[in-house]
Amino acid sequence: MRPQVAIVFSITLIIFLLIDFYVYKGLKHIGSGSDFLNWQKWLPYAYWTLSVVTYVGVLFMILGSRSFSDPKNYVYFYGFFGFMILFFVPKLVFSVFHLAEDLIRAGNWMVYKISPTLNGLEGTGISRMKFISQTGLALAAIPFTGILYGMIQGRFNFKVLEHKLSFKKLPKAFDGLRIVQISDIHIGSFFSNHKPVEAAIASINQLKPDLIFFTGDLVNNYAKETDGWIDIFSKLEAKMGKYSILGNHDYGDYGQYDSEEEKTANFEGVKQANRDMGFRLMLNESLKIQKDGEEFDLIGVENWGEGGFHKKGDLPKALQGVNPESFKLLLSHDPSHWDSQVRDTDIDLTLSGHTHGMQFGVEIGNFKWSPVKYRYPRWAGLYRESEQYIHVNRGFGYIGFPGRVGIMPEITLIELNSQA
Repeated sequence: MRPQVAIVFSITLIIFLLIDFYVYKGLKHIGSGSDFLNWQKWLPYAYWTLSVVTYVGVLFMILGSRSFSDPKNYVYFYGFFGFMILFFVPKLVFSVFHLAEDLIRAGNWMVYKISPTLNGLEGTGISRMKFISQTGLALAAIPFTGILYGMIQGRFNFKVLEHKLSFKKLPKAFDGLRIVQISDIHIGSFFSNHKPVEAAIASINQLKPDLIFFTGDLVNNYAKETDGWIDIFSKLEAKMGKYSILGNHDYGDYGQYDSEEEKTANFEGVKQANRDMGFRLMLNESLKIQKDGEEFDLIGVENWGEGGFHKKGDLPKALQGVNPESFKLLLSHDPSHWDSQVRDTDIDLTLSGHTHGMQFGVEIGNFKWSPVKYRYPRWAGLYRESEQYIHVNRGFGYIGFPGRVGIMPEITLIELNSQA
């Protein structure tokens, strides 16, 4: 593991340990004066056993990171990371409430020391303050349940989201064109869970798309993650073709290699896997999509992203030879590219991914929220500025945390209509 990553993990471990001692203190406080279910007897064993398992998992990720060059070992990394999140988030919720109780208690103690006659929370009032921590414990069950569901079922709960868009420049021959977009497969994260993925692919084919666009991040790091998956994704069917681009993970920069030649070979393997699945991989280029004597321009760029991500996308190069009057559809993995460069062009529709919607958030009706919105203004769904659109797919797969909470994996169906 890179030294800076090891430092981050070590600091995280220390923070977890401090929170653990504080939460344990709070749980003992709740159980004080009560023998409900022998709370005080079994609490130390149960609590610290779970915590030790978490720490062993974190240490395993730090010391054994080299073993993750074999995608077969991803299951251990994801298992430990999921276990860590499953228990850490509820602990954090509980600790906030317990801290509030401790602050009130400390304030009351200070008031009592200054002037005992002003103390309004003495005696039985202090014991009643346990209610704050007890409320925190009850509310901590909500994220625990949500995260557990997200790990067991949420990551496979594929949602088909539909949009209808109209464009003046779209030729009449393409009126009613059905496009399916998928993004961020992160194929190594599925391990051997073939059945739910096969079901998702079947649901895509049932949509009877004219075109399928995959907007990058086929793998987490390594081309060999695609072993056993080529035939499955080759079953995707589109009447007019399947097209793909590269995402930031496809370059293999987050993996470990014995030489630059090995890394180069890995990158070539990722590109070949796209082709073996039946995708026409687009690398800073454009081509004509034709039907009934009419056409529009499809443009595909390599990854271009703000914030330290690859800027290998060359939009000017990809636009060479494109008819200025034509309808233009761009595939670009990172939505930050849209605000930085794409909006300075006359590209009509851009399809992106990358954000995953952070795999965590809330979507109720037209309301949607995720912490990732503070990093990416265009983070999920459809956005419009003047006559230009961008759609940001929430991702087909997942990475890091082995689940999805509130933000489900997405299959996008976009119907294009002509106003010509």
